[in-house]
Amino acid sequence: MNVRVFEVPLDYGGRRHGSDMGPSAIRLAGLRNKIESLGHNVSACSNSFHILPQEYVESGDNPKAKYLQPIVSSCTELASEVEKSINAGEFPLVLGGDHSIVLGTIAGLSANYKKTNERLGVLYVDAHGDFNTAETSPTGNIHGECLAASAGFGLDELVNLYFDGQKVDPKNICYFGVRDLDAGERELMHKAGVTVFTVSDIDRLGLADVVKKVKLFFKTHCDVVHISFDMDSLDPSVAPGTGVPVPGGLTYREALLLMEEMNNLGIVKSMEVVEVNPILDIRNATATMAVNLIGRILGEKIF
Repeated sequence: MNVRVFEVPLDYGGRRHGSDMGPSAIRLAGLRNKIESLGHNVSACSNSFHILPQEYVESGDNPKAKYLQPIVSSCTELASEVEKSINAGEFPLVLGGDHSIVLGTIAGLSANYKKTNERLGVLYVDAHGDFNTAETSPTGNIHGECLAASAGFGLDELVNLYFDGQKVDPKNICYFGVRDLDAGERELMHKAGVTVFTVSDIDRLGLADVVKKVKLFFKTHCDVVHISFDMDSLDPSVAPGTGVPVPGGLTYREALLLMEEMNNLGIVKSMEVVEVNPILDIRNATATMAVNLIGRILGEKIF
């Protein structure tokens, strides 16, 4: 398989800067060697995305959707590149940056799969819902509005990024490991009909049963799956290098198992990993975990 790696050093979507260095940290943690050791080709590594400088965009910024202009610009460029990649039969692997880049990734995938009449599903592994809109967001940070916009809710500039309208049916979105939701986004998630497995569900039902439910969800709802993996889904005790840490997260072993099982599903065609912040990391441990999680989704096994 040809894996095309996109490095997107965009960190305007969140409160803390530093995740713009995440793609480099993941690369330096041995990403290429990991992919090639599994028998895949790394067809290209692109880190040429044009990110507008902060001082250029600060004046006149929308407090309910901060840095809207540079995020829309970068994500539109990413969408075009992802569409080309998936159309060429490659596996797009997108490295962030903050989670706002999912706007571009999903838009590019959706543009292609609409042409082929394939149902796109999204596994969203995250501590947070990212399902706020400008009306409900308590911060105005777009990384908390990005999945709602991809599902058709929010500002026109975000909803209509790359092409007009909804990019993924919310009924084809499945969350895993959620543990921190705002009141407004929780209400909208219920209204939209997304499927949610919280950390409490994992504790109550057991990891194996929840993973089975996730796999059954995608088998019955979708033809192809995109995994959007936020490193803050892991507990900060094992993944310190992330911008919005929330105690009580997934263990490293739980995340590895989830990725193995999603690989076994056979319909995962793309992935992104976001919110690695080297400034907050310890000896690049979080980036190294990201590389190993990517390895499992690409077929790595213990034995």
